Amino acid sequence: MTKGWVIGRVSGAPVILTPSWFLAAAVLTLLFAPTVRSFAPGLGVGIYLVSFVFVLLLFVSVFLHEVAHAVVAKSRGHEVTELAVTIWGGHTAYSGTSRRPLDGILISVVGPLTNLLLAVVCWFAFQAQPTMTVPALLLYAAAFSNAFVGVFNLLPGLPLDGGQILESAVWAVTGSRTRGTIVAGWVGRVMAVGVVAWALGWPLLNGYEVDLFTVAWAALIGAFLWSGAGAAITNGRTREAVAGLTVASLAYPAVAVPVATTVSDAVAAAQRAGAGHVVLTDALGHPVAYADPAAVAAVPPAQAPLTPVGAVAVGLPPTAQVDVHLAGQAMLDAVASATRDAPLLVVTDAGRVVGLLDVSHVVAALQAARGR
Repeated sequence: MTKGWVIGRVSGAPVILTPSWFLAAAVLTLLFAPTVRSFAPGLGVGIYLVSFVFVLLLFVSVFLHEVAHAVVAKSRGHEVTELAVTIWGGHTAYSGTSRRPLDGILISVVGPLTNLLLAVVCWFAFQAQPTMTVPALLLYAAAFSNAFVGVFNLLPGLPLDGGQILESAVWAVTGSRTRGTIVAGWVGRVMAVGVVAWALGWPLLNGYEVDLFTVAWAALIGAFLWSGAGAAITNGRTREAVAGLTVASLAYPAVAVPVATTVSDAVAAAQRAGAGHVVLTDALGHPVAYADPAAVAAVPPAQAPLTPVGAVAVGLPPTAQVDVHLAGQAMLDAVASATRDAPLLVVTDAGRVVGLLDVSHVVAALQAARGR
């Protein structure tokens, strides 16, 4: 979980105020203060108070943006894990992956649409003001900032919301989410370069002097976009590699024997089946334990026909099972859920025991896939 202070809950998830927010609030207050001073020079120190109020309104808008993401994510079957208010504004984290392109589109689009709706509301409220007062200035600034946040986030490149919409659209057309991620990631890199190019090229094309402050901000935003786009491309390629992982290829062959079977009979059954592992079942045929190979090997040959295999077995909870046909992300989700209770899982095919899956083997294969 992101480090910070929990200030509330939304959709069952904690809302976290991070230490970096205070830095962002201070910088933005100083940046907006000259605008307030030019409008109301007589406010004195109150200029900074008005500027800080604008910053609060801005972060409330960003927070509502994240709330929209969280509410729709939960309605689409995801578990929302946190909403964080950070130096970049905020983010919403939720577990699981979108099963359909429509899920990604809906979760992504509601955030920018929330800001655009707030921009419209603030604009009409500003228009209703009889005179240009400080509250009117705040409404005008809130309308402009929400419009900017909404439009900027709809730009079609990851890690922006518009990039996630593009990812889902390409996924829907091609049938490959990985292809959608990589396309949206590269578009995000183009956007990153474009932001810096605009900051440098626009004034030069129009005969103005380049503003170094604007260029610095553009470079910061461009670096953020480039980094996020690069991470998205890497994740997309990792997902493609992970898609090739299957339970069938990672599991060790195993044979099922009744719990009352002797060690010698269990070893013989494993040899006949060409399996290196033994799973013990109860009277109903449900897996309840597995024979520890080291303990089996330690039983003296003379004692093997007399020793129940249950004496050298390790118990398994009923949830420690995984289907042999699972692959890719579905396999990882199932393994992550089942291994809360056991480091080894019984692999079944239509209820029949066919193998054992060692979680450490899965982790090693996942690391190798990411390395490739």
